Amino acid sequence: MLKPTSLPAAAPVELEAGHSPWGDAWRRLRKNRLAVAGAIVLLILGFLCAFGPLFAQSYQEQNLDLGATPPSADHWLGTDTLGRDLFARILYGGRISILVGLVATFVALAIGVVYGAVAGFFGGKIDSVMMRLVDIMYALPFTIFVILLMVFFGRNIVLLFVAIGAVEWLTMARIVRGQILTIKKMEFIEAARSLGFGKRRIIFRHMIPNVLGPIIVYTTLTIPAVMLLEAFLSFLGLGVQPPMSSWGVLIKDGAEKMEEFWWLLVFPGTVFSLSLFSLNFVGDGLRDALDVRSAKD
Repeated sequence: MLKPTSLPAAAPVELEAGHSPWGDAWRRLRKNRLAVAGAIVLLILGFLCAFGPLFAQSYQEQNLDLGATPPSADHWLGTDTLGRDLFARILYGGRISILVGLVATFVALAIGVVYGAVAGFFGGKIDSVMMRLVDIMYALPFTIFVILLMVFFGRNIVLLFVAIGAVEWLTMARIVRGQILTIKKMEFIEAARSLGFGKRRIIFRHMIPNVLGPIIVYTTLTIPAVMLLEAFLSFLGLGVQPPMSSWGVLIKDGAEKMEEFWWLLVFPGTVFSLSLFSLNFVGDGLRDALDVRSAKD
């Protein structure tokens, strides 16, 4: 009688570990060298602007006898025409410029996301009226509108944040509206409606969290646009007022004296350009990392 032969044991099946979409996006972002380099530069600039003025020379201390001097051991980036240390003024000005970029972008984000989500969710006549208002505001010159707000309400640093944010929300509203129109017919939204959830809960708990990818990307691209607008207003004399300073104010002062004192324009302009380039690199990296279609190519 033949004995049954024993079959070899089957090799255990190794299950592939699951990956979340945000985890995949993080891995793709880390592979983008320009985005990583931009993030490192932004962290360094942010750290220097936040804590550098605590250890650097006073940005307001004047030395009229010294005047404008080129970079030296005592003043690494030189001094301005009033004998103030340019390195300290760049660090302090960075606080104002970064703060304007963050706060004004937050204002634009809050208005644009809610406005676009409401327009896309309700649709119909409500959507048409709301988006026609956006089209009308698009037709207005943004810079002139901000200048009118600043002239009407006064040159206050807080009003500067609000005025810039009040004109930068239009594109965000259009982006969010387009995304909401795409997802509002999906099954999970229909399920939320069938369960009797209110419109506010559907918009803020189910729709907006599912369009965070485009919102995050556009936010990183809005910050440099806001900083450029602040620099332009400061160049016109309508931005940050003395004795406060910003990168835009420093560039304006340097441009007026660039033929005699080149360092007054070169150093603030280099730092400002470096921050804008870094923000754009991070924004491009986030866009590629959060785009699932590009990840599959």
